[in-house]
Amino acid sequence: QVQLVESGGGLVQTGGSLTLSCVASESAFSSYAMGWFRQAPGKEREFVAVINWSGGSTAYTDSVKGRFTISRDNAKNTVYLQMNSLKPEDTAVYYCAAELYIGDVWTMTPAHVDYWGQGTQVTVSS
Repeated sequence: QVQLVESGGGLVQTGGSLTLSCVASESAFSSYAMGWFRQAPGKEREFVAVINWSGGSTAYTDSVKGRFTISRDNAKNTVYLQMNSLKPEDTAVYYCAAELYIGDVWTMTPAHVDYWGQGTQVTVSS
């Protein structure tokens, strides 16, 4: 069982920045593609970003391209989501996700996620 623990959420004004972190308990962290999803009140959980096992392949949903950056440090079992130019519509609970997969990535779907974090709240005020 892999445990994922997110941190870094909070309240920020429009245009501000936050960096989310997700630490995995799994020593084989580098065997997992890692992703971020978010869920706003009354909406379905949506894909935000994914990074492959080596960090050499990433993908983003269109609404965050150019503003968010996903990265990972396999030595620290940690994946990050740097969020810049935040907008009120980015307000949501953000979830870290792990999929046992080695290869390039184009997206991550909830059905293929092996492990989820507990979520961290991001609120962007207007």
